[in-house]
Amino acid sequence: MSESCPIYFDHGATSWPKPQEVLDAVASALTECGGNPGRGVHALGLAASRMIFGARTDLAAFLGVADSRDLIFTSGCTAGTNLMLKGLLRPGDRVVVSSMEHNAIARPLNVLAAAGVTVDVVDADETGLIDADRMEAAVKAKPTAAVVCQHASNVTGTIQPVGDLADIAHSAGAVMLVDGAQGAGHLRLDLGVLGADAYAVSGHKGMLGPQGVGALYLSPGIDPVQLVEGGTGGGSSESPTQPQSRPDRYEAGTPNTPGIGGLGAATRFLAVHAEDQRAEEARLARRLAEELSAIRGIRVIGAAPSEPRVPIVSVVHERMPADQLAFALDRRYGIAVRAGLHCAPWAHRTLGTLETGAVRFGIGFGNTDDDVDAAVAAVDEIVSEAR
Repeated sequence: MSESCPIYFDHGATSWPKPQEVLDAVASALTECGGNPGRGVHALGLAASRMIFGARTDLAAFLGVADSRDLIFTSGCTAGTNLMLKGLLRPGDRVVVSSMEHNAIARPLNVLAAAGVTVDVVDADETGLIDADRMEAAVKAKPTAAVVCQHASNVTGTIQPVGDLADIAHSAGAVMLVDGAQGAGHLRLDLGVLGADAYAVSGHKGMLGPQGVGALYLSPGIDPVQLVEGGTGGGSSESPTQPQSRPDRYEAGTPNTPGIGGLGAATRFLAVHAEDQRAEEARLARRLAEELSAIRGIRVIGAAPSEPRVPIVSVVHERMPADQLAFALDRRYGIAVRAGLHCAPWAHRTLGTLETGAVRFGIGFGNTDDDVDAAVAAVDEIVSEAR
């Protein structure tokens, strides 16, 4: 890869570059708020505590969470999905899940299945969309403890009908658990009305924060068992048990203050710029999908370019392997994309691309029409040479 990486289309993996405000907040956490939050009354510790409190409060407001204590900071979306799945499901429970899930859902469910949880998979259609009627039939077929679904696909950008699925889950007495890795930031969220009982957030993708931080929303009354025990800064009594109050119950150990501070700054940046950013992402994604699909031998997988999506466009070529196309884009044109199965073999099996994988263009903060022009021209030139 070229050292400068002038055209970055891998926002589906992680956003880059970060807004300057995020860089400043991370630096501030290390230089001005260097103490451990909640672990002392000295100025540095109090400054760190204020930074985390502010980040939690701002993120709750941005996501439509009424009580910020219902937001648990995690090391990322994967930690959040593991907590909501392993903390809530028990042997004998039944889970209905979509066939488009990332390994952050599929692998924990595989472990739970081995422990006695029944996992029934509902196939999406050829575009990666989950049909609500099909999901409802599966949920009502047998007693169901949980419905699990991504908010948006990291392979196709397809947006799932989470609100409808939540209604289906609740009508059957089940909880709705959502992987929001590709939703948060890219989609306008009001978790207070969406219907998800748990919603895992990635801090470093559409939210524009640093890597190594995320959040998990737990609705009131949802009470997963914590997966980690330890110090929380307060409540250090002789009791050997973890505090039961949120968020302390789920945040044992020293928090990632620089990461959380950076996520807080990213949240405040998005609170101002998100609407314009989303409109621009949608426009660029539609244009990229339309122009790539017009190239001979290239197929855009998922929904038609005119359909709503988060800003992800994935393509396959009729003969050229995905990794070969991605390698040429990087080495010859300085265009960073992601090739392969995208940690989502279930999704690629559903889409018929398990054997080939795909080349994913993830659009995000900083991308322009010039970037789209360059990507389309580069793909056209590479595949033309292969004809």
